[in-house]
Amino acid sequence: MNRHDRSPRALITLAGEIDLITAPLVRVSLERCLLDGMRAIDVDLASVTFCDCSGLNAFLRAAQQTTAAGGALRLHHPPPTLVRIVDLTGCGSLLIGLPLGHVLPPLGGIPAPSPAPAPTVPSGNAPR
Repeated sequence: MNRHDRSPRALITLAGEIDLITAPLVRVSLERCLLDGMRAIDVDLASVTFCDCSGLNAFLRAAQQTTAAGGALRLHHPPPTLVRIVDLTGCGSLLIGLPLGHVLPPLGGIPAPSPAPAPTVPSGNAPR
């Protein structure tokens, strides 16, 4: 795990597997960003080979906390396992302001990410 800061933005680079054993470390690292005043958190997952539901839970919790603090969490280059879990659970809009796999921009001079638009329901499929 590696962290680079350009206040109020942080870039966390993760590698290896995110599972029941390592997810608490990820969660603590993301919480530390918020405690240190970071409000835009980018997580580079390009070197992550596996992520299970405990990793997803850590990211969802961090996204909720970051949003509550007036910031945003963005995941970049997720592994196929995480993409699959996000697709199955439908929680992508809770996690990512940009599409999964969006190219991670450089840290310097980046504006804060804008919130993702609310999903729309086609008129023929509106809930009753």
